[in-house]
Amino acid sequence: MLLINYRIVVSAKLNLKEICILRLSAIGDVCHAVAAVQAIQRQHPKAAITWVIGKVEAMLLADLPGVELVIFDKKQGKLAYQQLKQRFKGRQFDVLLHMQVALRANFAAACIPAKVKVGFDWHRAKEAHSLFINKKIKPQHEPHVLDGFFAFAHCLGVTQSAVEWQMPYQDTDEAWAKQQLSEWSKVFVIAPAASKKERNWLPERYAVLADYAQTKGFKVVLSGGPTQMEQELAAQIIEHSQADILNLVGHTTLKQLLCVLKHADLVLAPDTGPAHMAVTVGTPVIGLYAHSNPKRTGPYLYQEYVVEVYHQNIEQQCGKPTDQLPWGKRAKGADLMEQITVESVLSMFDHVVQKEQLLNE
Repeated sequence: MLLINYRIVVSAKLNLKEICILRLSAIGDVCHAVAAVQAIQRQHPKAAITWVIGKVEAMLLADLPGVELVIFDKKQGKLAYQQLKQRFKGRQFDVLLHMQVALRANFAAACIPAKVKVGFDWHRAKEAHSLFINKKIKPQHEPHVLDGFFAFAHCLGVTQSAVEWQMPYQDTDEAWAKQQLSEWSKVFVIAPAASKKERNWLPERYAVLADYAQTKGFKVVLSGGPTQMEQELAAQIIEHSQADILNLVGHTTLKQLLCVLKHADLVLAPDTGPAHMAVTVGTPVIGLYAHSNPKRTGPYLYQEYVVEVYHQNIEQQCGKPTDQLPWGKRAKGADLMEQITVESVLSMFDHVVQKEQLLNE
């Protein structure tokens, strides 16, 4: 397949009729992608936008304004690809923005008919990604994941300005969240669990933050999904804490969780979906990072609030500073999060509370 150069091939003045977005997972990444998609909508308000997305992620983005969601359920195996082909039979998109390099996403891209298929540049393309596209985004120097997605929007004539989100939820979701939090004027949400256990902070340390936040006048809320790991972590935090904690782990839909995060005043989380959900609704986030580079995957609007030991570990493990390593390289180790001290997080908590004037309203 002939690869087109980096220059914009789709003019901002072109009357685009149908645009397809391909980003299947994960929660944090689709939150980043929403900002780029909505920037495209503002640039091309008459274009119909279809988004091929994962099943769980679609639960969060259902009813996204002006976007048709097509669910790709990876658990269905070959059937998922067959259904995708059938869904788009007879259709032809003006452009496909192929925002994921995973092999399953590449195979999904082959099922989507489009005149132009835009993918990542050579440096970020993996798993035969380049074979499924005919145009690449412009290379970027150490981009955040969100900035990478905005490079796709730039191909459609979007000039990036302020990053904005209009996240979808129903009045009933917000009413539910308000009811849960109605008794308290200040709310501190701890979303303690990442997708992998090694990226979680220690429960007894979360408990110290919960106790401290309560002394500062915050109601402490635990949030998360229904998995056994998340339930056990929540139980351990409560066991070690003296605070009166509201445990919502496993008791919310994604949209209800989004609204809880919206009406919170501050969130503490490792590298996990709820941290990025909180960013989309304007709630400050203290991020805890050890394995991944927070400059790439940290809470986009609140990267200055990150407490991290990533850089010291990646340099120790690789013997080189980060600017001499592949962008996005992860640090390895099951105990790295233990290096994040309680004192450093308490200090950041006080800093954020003061800077955001959370106790002065």
